Amino acid sequence: MKRIDLDDLPPKIAALLAEAEAGEEVLLVQAGAVVGRLTAGGSETPAEPEVLADPDQRAKEIFELFRSSVEDEF
Repeated sequence: MKRIDLDDLPPKIAALLAEAEAGEEVLLVQAGAVVGRLTAGGSETPAEPEVLADPDQRAKEIFELFRSSVEDEF
């Protein structure tokens, strides 16, 4: 993944990128042609994974997934 530090960009461009709404696209254009497309991500923290109350249930799900994977392979 390539990384662009907004501090290295001209202020106008940095502000345009920083103010993009979540899901909004920013087109990169050179000589009238689209050369890239960026999609702004949300700043929300990811949801915590669901934790099962019963560890035996989780073990059963993992075993079933493993079993079905083996059956699909062979």
